[in-house]
Amino acid sequence: MKVLQVLGFSLVALTAGRLGAEDFLDQVDEALTVTGFNNNIRARLSGLMDLEGYYFQQPAPGLIYASDNALFNPRLTFFLDVQLGSHVYAFAQSRVDRGFDPSDGGAEARLDEYALRVTPWDDGRFNVQAGKFATVVGNWVERHQTWENPLITAPLPYENVTAIYDSRAPSSAKRFTRGLVFAKYAYNPVIWGPSYATGVSTSGRLGQFDYAAEVKNAALSSRPETWDATEVGFDYPTASGRLGFRPNQMWNLGVSVSNGPYFRAEAKPTLPPGHGIGDYHELVLGQDIGFAWHHLQIWAEFYEVRFDVPRVGNADTFAYYLEAKYKFTPQFFGALRWNQQLFATVPDGAGGYAQWGQDIWRSDVAVGYRFTAHTQIKLQYSLQHQDSVSSDFGHLVAAQFTLRF
Repeated sequence: MKVLQVLGFSLVALTAGRLGAEDFLDQVDEALTVTGFNNNIRARLSGLMDLEGYYFQQPAPGLIYASDNALFNPRLTFFLDVQLGSHVYAFAQSRVDRGFDPSDGGAEARLDEYALRVTPWDDGRFNVQAGKFATVVGNWVERHQTWENPLITAPLPYENVTAIYDSRAPSSAKRFTRGLVFAKYAYNPVIWGPSYATGVSTSGRLGQFDYAAEVKNAALSSRPETWDATEVGFDYPTASGRLGFRPNQMWNLGVSVSNGPYFRAEAKPTLPPGHGIGDYHELVLGQDIGFAWHHLQIWAEFYEVRFDVPRVGNADTFAYYLEAKYKFTPQFFGALRWNQQLFATVPDGAGGYAQWGQDIWRSDVAVGYRFTAHTQIKLQYSLQHQDSVSSDFGHLVAAQFTLRF
């Protein structure tokens, strides 16, 4: 019955999209764009209105937080882009929703991104940026907004919680290998979504190569509450970077690396005597591939990750996904994604070894339709299996209507 409710929501969203007048939204777009000083200053306000519906089996998968099996998750996102001449650019992103990740909590407003970028040369060889912005690691972040993402959920490396607990060190190896014993939100994935941490970055393009490097106040696995500089300072910074290679128009290849402490300040009293937060790092090595040919697009990312865990040692995991999108018509598209995460063994505190996480795989399939340049709808089904005492499969059905203005 609740699956039908989600699908019914999708039909309502589809009707709303058709009722929208494209010419009216074009006029809104023009009204929200301001220029001055002979077009040397240009400011544009734009946004996304997302209406999402989820149906899933408990416990809720990934970074979804809900006590029921169904969730309605509306979201309003605003983007401000300001161009000052040809060398200075500023941007900001704010959201009104029920939490950074889908949840059944109350409404809240946040400033997720804000940054200033300076480009000294017109050829783009060098840019420097400061503020609060998405990580340069990998290739999914470039398309993580709902209009560009061909699916509804994020890939597994960005939303599958592990046994890493950033506010308290495990008291023993035995306790660590027991897995999740606290509320799910207390734990961390390999990369928390687009990782809007605060810091400074440089980027540019030199021939067939492009590069990006950043120093931020929090690790890739850090939670949204730690991304603001006012919440977490720069006592324990994380350095990340990506080197890309574009041999031609079809291919985009890249390698990424990130290294930095992952514990929050409140974990310090729980660390072994003589050790501090700076002694325990998250190390991420990544490889990404992008391919485009006619109506087909393919992406893949592979992450080898090591957490240095107190009283345990090195906890390693490997996470990856393969994703493809195909445009059947200019408006109708389909997408597939295969995700998997594997966990290594660590000492179990009893003289042996045990996996520190449960291996998991997930298959995502979605279809989408763009009614106009401003409205689209997506439907997704996901099948998930995680190694555990129970061999049951997890199912998720989701629908998302997006209005772009």
